[in-house]
Amino acid sequence: MRRCDLPARDLRLLDPLFVYPSTILGREKAIVVNLEQIRCIITADEVLLLNSLDSYVLQYVVELQRRLKAAGGGEVWRSEGGELKTSPDYLPFEFRALEVALEAACTFLDTQAAELEIEAYPLLDELTSKISTLNLERVRRLKSRLVALTRRVQKVRDEIEQLMDDDGDMAEMYLTEKKSRMDSLFYGAEQHSVMTGYRSNDGQQSISAPVSPVSSVPDSRKLEKAFSIAKSRHDGMSSSASATENIEELEMLLEAYFVVIDSSLNKLTSLKEYIDDTEDFINIQLDNVRNQLIQFELILTTATFVVAIFGVVAGIFGMNFMIPLFDSPTAFTWVLVITGVTGAIIFSSFLWFFRYKRLMPL
Repeated sequence: MRRCDLPARDLRLLDPLFVYPSTILGREKAIVVNLEQIRCIITADEVLLLNSLDSYVLQYVVELQRRLKAAGGGEVWRSEGGELKTSPDYLPFEFRALEVALEAACTFLDTQAAELEIEAYPLLDELTSKISTLNLERVRRLKSRLVALTRRVQKVRDEIEQLMDDDGDMAEMYLTEKKSRMDSLFYGAEQHSVMTGYRSNDGQQSISAPVSPVSSVPDSRKLEKAFSIAKSRHDGMSSSASATENIEELEMLLEAYFVVIDSSLNKLTSLKEYIDDTEDFINIQLDNVRNQLIQFELILTTATFVVAIFGVVAGIFGMNFMIPLFDSPTAFTWVLVITGVTGAIIFSSFLWFFRYKRLMPL
């Protein structure tokens, strides 16, 4: 906290015991980065990493070292007016470290999205051809992973977009330029205080050596006063950094990775839409099967009603009474024929009614 001038709440974002969403915070002397497995504090001179033995973090370190060695030709130079300038191919150290962290996070999320996409489409096609409990369970797990991954990608995208929308936050992340300005103000104030030791009372240059600020109480007070003025001037410039800093480099850097993470989000959104379409298709299939079952049940109910007519006729003629019809040898045949024709007419009438009401496609 003293070394990087960070509050405790910023350091808690890097605690491996807690799960925090992706965050990029610009502070006075450091940038706090929490992107997937990359949790680090970036200053103008160094990167402080957590979980440095993790393979994913080691890849980040190797890539950052490689880029720093490859980009050793970039320089900072000062124009005649005293303004800090950069060569066209130069990025400050903090932006190089941030770029590698963004690239690592975006590549990791894009790889996971591609793997999920490769796994999802064959599984969804299999589900549409064969609806089973096993396939439904696999799709459920796939959708849970998709929702979790989409939430992580959306958080990284929102964090980059929020930085791009806030010029003050982007200006706060120019650590090297702020440090150079602070050093120049400090050295200028110190030089001004030391030069006062060369002046004599009549305003002429003194040949003797300057008086040491340590042994001279007035000169020491002058040095402290000059440094205080320089520090207050630096604080005032830092407060208006959003209006004076050139944030074009950082904005272009963030835009590049915003496009990458937005592409990953579009992949996941398309996959989610495909899953939703598959679910709708399955629901339509299930509704169709359910309608067919209802139609079949309706036909069975109608047939049961027609068969019940035979039971009514058998019950009537089974009563203990005597009629001349019982003495006819062809009476049984006629009863069966008449009952069967009546049942067929009734059944056909029901089917015609169902078709008339469009209850079933007959």
